Amino acid sequence: MTEGLIFDLKRFALHDGPGIRLTVFMKGCPLRCWWCHNPESFRNDSQVLERDNKIGDRIVGTQLEKIGQTFSIKTLANEIEKEIVFFDESGGGVTFSGGEPLFQLEFVKTALKYCKQQDIHTCLDTSGFAPFSAFEDILAETDLFLYDLKLMDDDEHKSYTGVSNRIILDNLKRLANTGKKITIRFPVIPGITDTHHNINALVQMLASIKTVSKISLLPFHNIAETKYQRLGIINQMKGVKSLTNEDLKHMQSDLQSMGYEVSIGG
Repeated sequence: MTEGLIFDLKRFALHDGPGIRLTVFMKGCPLRCWWCHNPESFRNDSQVLERDNKIGDRIVGTQLEKIGQTFSIKTLANEIEKEIVFFDESGGGVTFSGGEPLFQLEFVKTALKYCKQQDIHTCLDTSGFAPFSAFEDILAETDLFLYDLKLMDDDEHKSYTGVSNRIILDNLKRLANTGKKITIRFPVIPGITDTHHNINALVQMLASIKTVSKISLLPFHNIAETKYQRLGIINQMKGVKSLTNEDLKHMQSDLQSMGYEVSIGG
């Protein structure tokens, strides 16, 4: 039986596709983005961490927390069925995120097929860093792709994410040619992705892809700082202030003037 490793199920998600959604966060990711707010997704195995129990500022004990639970398709289907009434009323559905959901292709493919059998809207949030054959495997079962674009310069992309962007950009062009619906997700990271040369390069690249018209601007936030501490991972963005939606209004306006439908925060 196909099984998947999931580190979180987010119910009533409002920014991971249309309507009210259940977002399934899959373990495992080939990227190491400096600003990642889900560093618990990096490893593709379960982790057990010690967590402090506090009353106010006083530690009164500790407990063990397991990050990453094994789900069968049946177990996940049971969780999805609990949310169907909300999907039906809002035009929502299920979004697979991570990590990189294509890292667990067989499980995600089977789960997507289950959703389509139940007439549930499906969405995949992806870094694009996977063989294009993985996209082809799930094309028929995926209604919407949320496609992350970060840095257009390959050397910068390697420096801040650990991988080249060449396969990411090539996959986007090939995916766009299939006619599937795609929303670009652009994380706005102070001093890294928000530079003029990066944004200009992003706009030039998107101009060559006529079927992509929607962009979501994702403001950097530092709420994951405690996660990095607990996981023992160096936080490259420590001390950097979070951005607000207001900080992105000018960028939103500029992109809208170019004909794009632009949202902030998802």
